[in-house]
Amino acid sequence: MKVDEFIRLLDKAKRRWHLIGENENGLIAVLDLEGRLFTFIKGEMLSRVNEEAVSEQSTRDKYQNPGGDVLWPAPEGTCFGYEYSTGKWRVPPGITGARYLVKESGENRAVIEAEIDLINSRGLGLPCIFRRDIRLKHEARAMTVNVVETIIYIGNKTLSADDCMMAPWSLCQFDSGEGAEVVFPHVEGSVRDLYEPSDSQRFLRDGFCHTKTDGAQRYQIAIDERVDWIEYRYPERNLRVHRTALKCVPGLKYIDIADAAPESCPSEKGVRFSVYSDMNKFMEIEAVGASPALISNGISMSVEVYTKFAF
Repeated sequence: MKVDEFIRLLDKAKRRWHLIGENENGLIAVLDLEGRLFTFIKGEMLSRVNEEAVSEQSTRDKYQNPGGDVLWPAPEGTCFGYEYSTGKWRVPPGITGARYLVKESGENRAVIEAEIDLINSRGLGLPCIFRRDIRLKHEARAMTVNVVETIIYIGNKTLSADDCMMAPWSLCQFDSGEGAEVVFPHVEGSVRDLYEPSDSQRFLRDGFCHTKTDGAQRYQIAIDERVDWIEYRYPERNLRVHRTALKCVPGLKYIDIADAAPESCPSEKGVRFSVYSDMNKFMEIEAVGASPALISNGISMSVEVYTKFAF
């Protein structure tokens, strides 16, 4: 899809949007589509675009997944999850209905934010501000999207790790197909499955793990903090996307983000990166921040993510 086609789609759906970067190379932040970021290079959209979801409204019965790059709260499931407040999986209306505002804007930079109230699986409400501080760096045959992803708790009650967990979680979505894979440094024991076993999708070569994202199996893997980067490769589109995130500071803890039943407790196995592969020919490379021991009024939970698009 061409970027001008995407803009026409947004305008037809009456979606507010903000351009960051240049007319040929940059990204579009869609302010009332979960604040999602859609990257384009040489006028071509690289991020996945789900045209139907751009125009439709999510409900508790059907989630419209637009594509792009989104900030969500982690964990997804377990007793602390934010997708199970009704007992069944759904993306909460605080996220799907969020209307982001542009708070700052400049050359190759913008800050967008929205007020979003969350409810976890235990019925605990957490009023928050979601903020995305976005910067672009243009290089010869590459563009890096640097985003500081922040969730600010603005509730008046101090919460402990016995009450809730919360970490920023960046999910970056692309079309996939035959030959598509994610590559990352092999560290023994650093990978675990979050759904069904997916060992058949992976192999090792020259010290690197290759996990196929060709749509043959729906799976998600968690990757721990010992791995420093992941890279999506899709030869059919000549696409290579390198993603890393700064490590969490002392005093914070990586958490289990698993999509698990709301009656279950999270494991002690923290997640820094994740890869999701869907049989509908799309995939995600994900980066996760860390959760503090205490969540009090004004505390910021951030992760700084670097996503480099080579072309």
